Amino acid sequence: QVQLVESGGGLVQAGGSLRLSCAASGVIFRIETMGWYRQAPGKQRELVATITRAGDTKYADSVKDRTTISRDNAKNTVFLQMNNLKPEDTAVYYCYVLVINRSVLTYWGQGTQVTVSS
Repeated sequence: QVQLVESGGGLVQAGGSLRLSCAASGVIFRIETMGWYRQAPGKQRELVATITRAGDTKYADSVKDRTTISRDNAKNTVFLQMNNLKPEDTAVYYCYVLVINRSVLTYWGQGTQVTVSS
């Protein structure tokens, strides 16, 4: 089993910054992809950003100029630095990892709330 612990969410004013962290632990041979999704009330869950083990990144168009995803492979941790936050960034942010053990499985974090006030 793999456990994900997220941190860094909270309430911030528009224009502010937040850094989300997600640490994976448990039985892990290798984590290939790590990333963040978000879900706002009444909306579907959407991709925010992903990063492969090699460091290749992908961003949603809505955040790509304000966001940086990074990871520490030694600590199985992924980070999401978000700057110039906007009220429309308000959502629950979910970390996910693609783990390679004997099989390939995806795990999700419990979610962390990000609220941006105008």
